[in-house]
Parts: sequence; C-alpha cells; structure tokens
Amino acid sequence: HMSEWSPARLLSLSAQSLHKSLGSYLRNLAAISECVKEKLRLLQEFLLADTQDQLKILEDKLKSSELSTVSYAALSVLLSRTVENLCSNWSFFLGRVHVRGEGSTPPPKCPDCRQYLDDSDLKFFQGDPDDLDEPEMLTDERLSLFDANEDGFESYEDLPQHKITNFSVYDKRGHLCPFDSGLIEKNVELYFSCAVKPIYDDNPCMDGGVPAKKLGPINAWWITGFDGGEKALIGFTTAFADYILMDPREEYASIFALMQEKIYMSKIVVEFLQKNQDATYEDLLNKIETTVPPAGLNFNRFTEDTLLRHAQFVVEQVESYDEAGDSDEQPIIITPCMRDLIKLAGVTLGKRRAARRQAIRHPTKIEKDSKGPTKATTTKLVYQIFDTFFSDQIDQNNKDGGGVKRQRCGVCEVCQAPDCGKCSACKDMIKFGGSGRSKQACQKRRCPNLAVKEAEDDENMDEEEVLPLKETKKMSQAKKKKQTKNKISWVGEPIKTDGRKEYYMKVRVENEVVEVGDCVSVSPADPSHPLYLARITALWEDGDKMFHAHWFCRGTDTVLGESSDPLELFLVDECEDMQLSFVHGKVNVLYKAPTENWFMEGGMDDDIKVIEDDGESFFYQLLYDGECARFESPPKVTPSEDCKYKFCASCVRNREREAQDLPNVCEPLEDEKSDSKVFYGLATLKGEQYRVGDSVYLPPEAFSFAVKLASPVKRSHRKDDVDEDLHPEYYRKSSDYIKGSNLDAPEPFRIGRIKEIFCNKRSDGKPDKMDPKLRLYKFYRPENTHKGPKGAYHSDINQLYWSDEEATVNMAEVLGRCQVEYAEDLVESVQDYSSRGPDRFYFLEAYNAKTRSLEDPPNHARSAVHKGKGKGKGKGKGKAALQESQDQEPQEQTVPKLRTLDVFSGCGGLSEGFHQAGISETHWAIEMWDPAAQAFRLNNPGTTVFTEDCNVLLKLVMSGEKTNSLGQKLPQKGDVEMLCGGPPCQGFSGMNRFNSRTYSTFKNSLVVSYLSYCDYYRPKFFLLENVRNFVSFKRSMVLKLTLRCLVRMGYQCTFGILQAGQYGVAQTRRRAIILAAAPGEKLPRFPEPLHVFAPRACSLSVVVDEKKYVSNVTRGNGGIYRTITVRDTMSDLPEIRNGAAALEISYNGEPQSWFQRHIRGSQYQPILRDHICKDMSALVAARMRYIPLAPGSDWRDLPNIEVRLRDGTTTKKLRYTHSDKKNGRSGTGALRGVCSCAEGKSCDPADRQFNTLIPWCLPHTGNRHNHWAGLYGRLEWDGFFSTTVTNPEPMGKQGRVLHPEQHRVVSVRECARSQGFPDTYRFFGNILDKHRQVGNAVPPPLSKAIGLEVRKCVQERMRENATVKLHEYVKRLPIL
Repeated sequence: HMSEWSPARLLSLSAQSLHKSLGSYLRNLAAISECVKEKLRLLQEFLLADTQDQLKILEDKLKSSELSTVSYAALSVLLSRTVENLCSNWSFFLGRVHVRGEGSTPPPKCPDCRQYLDDSDLKFFQGDPDDLDEPEMLTDERLSLFDANEDGFESYEDLPQHKITNFSVYDKRGHLCPFDSGLIEKNVELYFSCAVKPIYDDNPCMDGGVPAKKLGPINAWWITGFDGGEKALIGFTTAFADYILMDPREEYASIFALMQEKIYMSKIVVEFLQKNQDATYEDLLNKIETTVPPAGLNFNRFTEDTLLRHAQFVVEQVESYDEAGDSDEQPIIITPCMRDLIKLAGVTLGKRRAARRQAIRHPTKIEKDSKGPTKATTTKLVYQIFDTFFSDQIDQNNKDGGGVKRQRCGVCEVCQAPDCGKCSACKDMIKFGGSGRSKQACQKRRCPNLAVKEAEDDENMDEEEVLPLKETKKMSQAKKKKQTKNKISWVGEPIKTDGRKEYYMKVRVENEVVEVGDCVSVSPADPSHPLYLARITALWEDGDKMFHAHWFCRGTDTVLGESSDPLELFLVDECEDMQLSFVHGKVNVLYKAPTENWFMEGGMDDDIKVIEDDGESFFYQLLYDGECARFESPPKVTPSEDCKYKFCASCVRNREREAQDLPNVCEPLEDEKSDSKVFYGLATLKGEQYRVGDSVYLPPEAFSFAVKLASPVKRSHRKDDVDEDLHPEYYRKSSDYIKGSNLDAPEPFRIGRIKEIFCNKRSDGKPDKMDPKLRLYKFYRPENTHKGPKGAYHSDINQLYWSDEEATVNMAEVLGRCQVEYAEDLVESVQDYSSRGPDRFYFLEAYNAKTRSLEDPPNHARSAVHKGKGKGKGKGKGKAALQESQDQEPQEQTVPKLRTLDVFSGCGGLSEGFHQAGISETHWAIEMWDPAAQAFRLNNPGTTVFTEDCNVLLKLVMSGEKTNSLGQKLPQKGDVEMLCGGPPCQGFSGMNRFNSRTYSTFKNSLVVSYLSYCDYYRPKFFLLENVRNFVSFKRSMVLKLTLRCLVRMGYQCTFGILQAGQYGVAQTRRRAIILAAAPGEKLPRFPEPLHVFAPRACSLSVVVDEKKYVSNVTRGNGGIYRTITVRDTMSDLPEIRNGAAALEISYNGEPQSWFQRHIRGSQYQPILRDHICKDMSALVAARMRYIPLAPGSDWRDLPNIEVRLRDGTTTKKLRYTHSDKKNGRSGTGALRGVCSCAEGKSCDPADRQFNTLIPWCLPHTGNRHNHWAGLYGRLEWDGFFSTTVTNPEPMGKQGRVLHPEQHRVVSVRECARSQGFPDTYRFFGNILDKHRQVGNAVPPPLSKAIGLEVRKCVQERMRENATVKLHEYVKRLPIL
C-alpha cells in the first residue's frame, strides 16, 4: 500500500523496524510479474520526487526551530539513504532498469554551509553551554579592556583586538565548516566558540583565556601577512571586535590546517613566480613538491593535489600581487604556469576583487623584486638596431593614439566594477579632472581574463591557426607597373644584332644616360607603393625599346618586414623583359662587400647606417630566396666577353635549376639492342649521376612487394560495454585519435638497385628522352617480409634483404641515391661502415617471397666494385684488401674541428650532437644553473665551463679582460669559430603592445645578449635553437629582429622548424633553428629527414606576415628509415617501481633493438645509470595503478571507487551533483556535472571535492579543454613520447608520462633515451635536477644532423679552395 511506504510513514518507523520491513518486502520482490514491475517503476519515480518534497518540509521546520539541528541531519540522511537503497534494490530486480536511480538526483546539502548531509566527514560542534556570549565575554576583567558600561564601546574609533585559541567555526545548524570557502561573502552566518585572550598573550594554551560561545556572526576574515616569515596571522571581524586566531580545537584542526596550507602555498607560488616568470606548470610543481612545510603547521608534505585544492585562492593572491604592481609591469598572472593552473583547476578570475568582504590585508607580505630584468651586455650595433626599431614603433603608436585599444571580456567582476578614481590612470581621465592623454584603463580594472587570453593566444600561435595565406608569387608577377612619358633615345650604334633584335650598351631616358649594368627605378601602378628597383642587364630594340630587368627586392618584401633597413636591397633570382617607357629614373645601388678584416671587426660598428639617405642611393650585400627565407652571399658569376651586353645572372641560375630538375640520359649502350627500347649507361637528375648497379630511393608508392602484409587496422580503442557507473568519465573518449600513435606514420622510402636505364622508342623510332625509365631489383626491408614490424624491431635499421623481384619506374620518381653493399664483401665491420653517415645499407641474405624464407643472395646481387674482397662481415681485414677499398671509394677529407663556444649550454645536448658529427670541439661553455654546468663538465672534461651570467662574461671580454674572477681564461676575438646556444625568451609571452616595458624586456633579453656574442666574436658559423613558437612571438618580431641583426653584421642566414622525431628519437619535439654563416663560408642547408614520423607532428612551415615559408628539405614527411618507437627506445630497461632511487643498477639483459644497441654504445657497459623515477604521492600512485595498460588509456579510464592508499588513508568516490548542459546524463540516467558551472551558473567553491581517484578538477573543466585527453596517459609501446618535459607530471602539460606497463612515471634514463642521449651520458644533482637537464636539452641526434650539414659546407669550401689553388698553380707553370 502506498500509504505504508510514504516518506512520512518511513520517518515514523525506527531504523530497526524500517530495515526489517524492507528486507521482508524485497525478498518477495523477485517473483513479481512484468505488470507489477511497470508499476514499481512509476512508484520509484514518485518516491524520489516525494523525497525532495519531504526534505523541503524538514528544512522549513528546521528554520522555524520546530526541529533541532541534530534531528534534521539524522532524518534527512536516513530518508535519502533509505529511498536510494530502495530504488537501487528495485533496479536490480527490474533488470537494472534505471529510472532516475542512484546518482540521478543531487545528494542533499545543508542550505547554509553547502556540505553534503550524508558525508561521513560532516562534523557537529559539541559546545559548552556554560560559556559566555560575546558582549558579556568582552567585559571580562581578564581581558582588561572594558568595564560593564556599554558606552565604553562607543569611545573607541577602532574595534578592540584579541587573540583566540581552542576555536571552532560553525554555521547556525552546528556544522563545523571552513570560513574561507565564500560563505561569509555570501552573507551566510558563521559563528565561532573559543577561549579569548588578551592581544599581548602569545601562549596558545587555554590558561588565562575567557571561554566564549557563539561569537559572531563573522563579518569578515582577513590575513595580516606572515608573523616572522612562516606563519600567516589570520583574523575575524565581528560587530564587536577583531580576533586573531591561534590554535584550533582538536575537532576543527583538520579544517583549519587546510586554511594555513593554502596561505603558505600562495606565499610559495608568488615568491617563486616573482623570480621565475618563464616557469612552466611542471617547474612550479617541482618547487612545491620539494618545499618542506615549516614546523608548527599541521601538514607534512605539499603535492599537486594541494596546489589544485587551493588554486582559486592562490590565483586570487597572485591577482592581488599584480594589482599592487606598476602600470607597465608585466603581471605574473599571465606566466605560462599560472595559465596552465587556471585552465586545469577551472579558476574564476577577478573574483577576489569583487568580494570586498574578504579583506586580505597585505596578502603575503612579499617584497617586490626591485631588480627587474638583468641589463643585457650588448654591442653598439645590436643595441642600435633594437633601439631604432622600438623608438619608431613607440612613436608610431603615440601618433595612432596609443595603438589598439585594449578590450575587456565584459563578464568578469573586474570588468563590471566602476573606475576607482584614485590610481594614476583614473587621475588622468577627463571625468576625474585629468587631461585624458594617457588613455589607460583604471589599474583596478585590468581584466585578468583578457590578459591571460592574450598571452595564451600568443604562445599557441601555430602555422595551422593563421590568417588565409597569400599565394606565393614570383615578385615580377606581383608587380603592377606604370608607364612614364619620358623621352627615350639610343646612345651610339648597336653593338650586336641577333635576328630582329639590335642590342645597345646605352640609352638616354629624359636627360639621363643609362647603360647596361646600371640600376633604375620603375614606377608602380599604385602610387602608395615604393618604387621598384632593378639592374639593367640588356638593352635592345625589337619594334619597341626594351630592357631586361634583374629585380632587387626591398627589405620590407622579405621576412624582415618592417624591421629591415629601408636602404638595403636584396638580389633575387627574378627577372623580366620590359619596355623602357616603364623606367622612372636612374638610381645608385652599391654592393657592400665584406671587408678583408671582417672577422676582427666585431663590436666596432658605431652606426647602423651603411650609406646616407639621399633618396636615390641604396646598397645590397645578399641574395634572397623568398620561398625558404635564405639570405646568401651572391654567387660569383663572370660573363664571357661575347655576351656581356646581355648577361643576366638570374636567367643563368634559373636555367640551371630547370635543367637539373629534368631527368636526362646519356652514354647510349650500342651493344644492347631492343625493338622498343634504347639503353643507356648514365642518367642524371637534380645534379646527381646514376649508373647501372647504383642503388636509389623511391617513394613508397613506386612499387609494392609480393608479400602482402595486413596493414595495421585502425581499430577504435573505445569499448562498447563499459559500466558507466564504474567508469563515469569514459564517455569523454569519443575520438579514436591517440596522442603519440604511429598508426598514421608513412612507410620509409623504397630502395632498389638499377638493373637497366632505358627510354622507350617513339613511333618515329627515336628514344623518348623526356621520360627515361629505370628497371630495378627490389630490396625488402625486414618489416616488408612476412615477419612484419616484429622483424624490424630486432634488425639493424639499415639492414635490407636482396630479392630478384623487379620493377620499372620513371626516372623522375627517384628521390636520391644510397649505397647498398653485401656485408660479406665489406672490408670493415658493418658497424664501422654504417657509422660513416646515413644512406649506407647492407644485406646478408636474400628474401624469397614465394617460400617466405631467407636464402643466400645470388652472385649477381654482389656489388661489382667489392666482389670477393671481404672476409666474413668485414672481419680479419688484410692490408691489401684495405688498400683496394681505399682505391675504389674516394677518401673523405679530414675536416678540422671548429673551436666552439656553447652559450646557455645546459647539460650539453647541442654540443654532444656536434661532437658526434665530428664538426666541432667545444672549448668553452656558459651555463648559469650549477647542476647543468656540472653535468656538462662530467661529459666534457676538456671544456672550460663558466657558471655565471653571460652578460658579465661578455662585458669582461669587451673591456679587454683575459680571465674571469675565478681565473678561467676567456675566449678572445678570433678564437671562436662556431657559436651555438638556445637563449631563453624570458618575458616575451603576453607582450602585445609596443611600449616602454616591451622595449625594456626586448633590449634586456638574453636573445639580444646572444646576438651581441655573435657580433663581437664573429664566428664562422652561428646557430640559435629555440622553441617552435620563437618564430611566432609578437607577430614574429623576435625572429625578424634576430635576422635583421645577423644581416646587418654581414652574415648569411636562414631559419626553419625541425622535428626531432625525424632524426632518430621516439619523441615529437619541434624546434626553431636559425643558422648563419660568415661571408665566404657556405650557408648550411637544413638536414633532410632521416626517419618517417607521424604526419600530424610534421607541420613545419612558418607563416610570417601572412606569407608561408618552408625549409629547404625536399623529402617532406618521407624518410630513409622507419620511425623509432617507445619499444625501440626502452624495452630493454629493467623493471623498477614508483620512487626507484638506485643510481646504478645492472641492465639485466641484452639490447633488443638497433636503437638500444646504438644507445648503449660499442663499449661494454654493465652498469645502467639514472634509471630512477619520481616518488609520486600515495593518491597519484593509486591513480597510476588503476590506469589500464591498453593504448590510449588515461584519466578517463579511472574507476569511481574508494581505494585504500599506501599511507593508510582512503579515497572518496567522486560525487556527480549537477546536470551537465553539454553532455546530458549517462546511459543509466546519472548526473555528469561536478560543479554548478556545468549547469551554466557560476562556480560554487562548496562543490569542490578532493582526495578522489578521479581528480575533481578534470571533469570540472574538461568540456572546455578537449576533455584533458592524455592526462595520466600511458605511453604506447609502438608509439612515441610527447615532448620530453623538465618534470614528468601526470597532470602536466605533457600528461602522457606513465610507463606503458609499469605503474610509475618515466625514469630519468628513459627520458634521456627519448632525447637520444647515449647511456654513457652523465647527469648531475637530484632526480628533479636531472629531469630538468634532460628536458631542456637539444636532442643530440637532431644537433648531429645539423652538424653534418655544417660539415658538408666546410668540406665544400675546402674543395673550392683546393681547386682555386690548383688553377693558380697551373697558371704559374711554364708553357712547354
């Protein structure tokens, strides 16, 4: 009967009777018919709705004092749990039919303190009825402030102050509750009971205190800073007095400890960010986790959970700190780690300033760091370039009325607040009686949302998120010109007649005589556009008076843009024939050649002006390639005497390029006859010669293999049968894309050996030389055989199998040549042969696709060059064999190693790669951070390592000093042949206007210091490495000014983006590289990719001023080797546990893959160093333990359960308390929101939950951050690492840091391998120091690839010099 089970009836039963009745009822429930089941469903809905009504009645009775607080709490909990149990039991019997069952309605909350009434942690205040009320207590003689005369209160302007101890804070229902969660600001009445002591009594014990009850309500709470540095003084204000808190009651201690914790946490954060404005979120976690809490506070360790728990308060303190700053001081709210914290924790900005009742008096008592940025040591040239540019920009902004007006988000409390009328910005406003000139917003109304968004947008700018691109046009096509009405007449007679063309050397344009070789201006059709400038390379008449224009381009038309010198021009390989009527007039263009003493003139330029501006004079020094943004010395081309009248260097170079791009054949083979083909002995393509027997690269689609392997199936990693109640966040895994997956990685190039070069005969019997063909033998890679990827894993990366399968391909498809040798014929070991550079492959066996077996290769497979010379895989070489091999293969020149200075060297990744390439010897390194400097010393004992500020060292050298204060010898001018480094871009994020602060940050940046090193030392080669967004910072201004400085110094230079994963590491890491070469040297090209890699990570073009630039690589995403995987990288390392700390252990096994053999090195090393991992907190360790091992697993796979932690505590289940407007309800009808913001309302601090297996902050903000995909993510064995960071954190920027199978984060050695450091490489300091050294380093394989390109340039220069010397020698020989 319904009346028997109504909530009113339930309330009248005792708990024992209730359970007894329910039990007997449920036992009979299983036999109920379908008809009754339907009625039970309806009854279930009715009960749930009626429960809410009954709870409302109980609440009304409580408010009218008809019901005690204790009774209300007990009855509401009993009612909710009973109905919940009833419904869940019915659901079981009804075949798990959920009709708004468990989790479908929000659990009951206290209407005042907003705590859950069924929470086991909810405590009641157990007060003493004999304690005094507030007014009576204040007259107690022990406080000796007042007598019983009430008028005494009015005689004091300020409220009296006391100290309180043994206190508890509670709401009017008696619930113990925190006072810092926004309740006071929402006018919820909170009271406290305590012992009150005089203000001078510092003893927190009860002795001498006046017991008092129900003081309040509290009008405000406040912080007065830190008492002696460590402990904050916290206070309450009531209508009668101020109270400073000492020790809480035992029952309130855990709540108050959180308050102390978050205050101390904010102190740590503000102090850290004040000195480390470029810190990442991981850096901040490092600081927090290594800070030992001060004695006397009720907590013993800080964790990431501590930071996230108190994120709102911490951010408010940072806002408060920024508010006190100067108007042009960069706020620390926009630092990278604060932006990440705001996103992760879902912090609401601008909240504290709106909540005036929370009076935070001097929030953290932290002194402002008055030092500001370190003053950069600069050469005059670099200083003047920056100074001139910024002065012009600031002047321009002033003329434009201060630049773009700063917008507001309009929704935060700060935007909606009125102008304060007191700050300097307000005082300048007309409405407050000012001039109105500054046009600055009220300093109290700086919108934090906008500041954070601007910084975020600037840092996240990528090549895929830019404005529509302009079509890349040849400059001549883009030029729209206007004819003039100048009088034109030839001067002198034609010097040559060619058909209808009569060539002249001179022409008169108006009153000026112009001759071949002179430069002229051409009028643009648009009068607002500057004049076009060109060199006349030919003059002729062909019906019209014509000239051939070899164009110059202005600096504004290059990547330099507005940073360029207005008088500097650049040669371009663009030219066209034009009528002389387009000539506007004659101009002077001077070639500025480098001086003979250029290398020793560093730092001596006093003026950035090269020539005076007379309106008709310009200069040039470099040739510009607009596609790749390469500035190079113009090639020396000397025209022959008979074509001086019409010689155009641009035409010559363009014809050469076109000819090289077309395949060509020569040396026809007369002895090989065919009716349909003509055979040849030689083919050429792109400057490379190919003969029969040579091996070539081809695209993967050029031919297929007889073995058909099942291609990797892109199976969805999502499961369909997930228990949504157990895994409530799994629904967020809607995409099948897994970060770090190699499923989309292309195949490496096909390799074949040329059997025949031929052209098909046309119908006229002549060969079709425009379309030459190659007949090839196919080489199998191990992964192309029936073994598949497993075969590749154990094989050398350059190992192939011969096959007699053949394919015919077009010569135009060839991507390059390589060397493939039969290993038995080598006169050296396979390792030595392979180590002499890429493009070297070998085979030992042939693959038979029909029998799926390996065989001895046939005789014709062996190279004609080395046939019969080897002695078993290169072992036991004899002198004769070695001599023969030297005769056959040209010996590489011995390249002298460049004396190198590595600035901002870190632990030495950049130098290590250059050493491996054999191009440099690092004589000097500069690294301010001592652990990294010590690591550099460990690995480079012969290097002088300076552990000090680079600005100080440069100042010493420039002032003539030979040694520093420690007696270390300083490099002098002429000593440094190569300069490399990666200057940190401190303070660039969030700079969106050109003002005095922007200028100060730029001119004092380490980029400027580094450029000054280059200007002073004038090395032969210069390399600057930085994060990918270096090229995008501030509308690419950092990039432009860097290139501008290098060009003005006289350097050839270029820039590009390289992906480290394409050079042999299992990691995506895109880096910006600027390369420069001194006059007379060859400018290195960027290295071609070696390994194929995931296409998503290989978007390497750069957009500057809406123009797209690409690097010089021709292979795109292709590569000669397969991709390196996580399995290749670290599957051989022994298993360790969370927190493993043994610095040296045994390998416990042999290397499995080529990468592992390579990274361990040729020397036997039984000891494995630094295979240590961070000890994560008990809660984080539990989360890692519950992340599944399947690819793509992350926090969304966590179960919502209670777990006992290793520290003895137990986690809570995450409660879903709100409807989610975006995601709706689960399939079982359960709620999905964890905060009121899911319903479209503002966040409620009372909704925050902690100590849950599923971190509350992730579902809280997941909807607006791609569901936080990848946090607590596992690496995939067959995938790759995200960018290796300085501190692996499961909730950091790169959250995929869990081992594929072990329940821990990756170790230092695993991270080092992901960067390509050899196992023998040493790191220094504690575990976090070592992680930071690894994460900040340049991957050595990447720098090795760049080093090899530098080496090629040095070799080419040596060959040219040798040729010149030979010609001079021949000239001096007597004629016989």
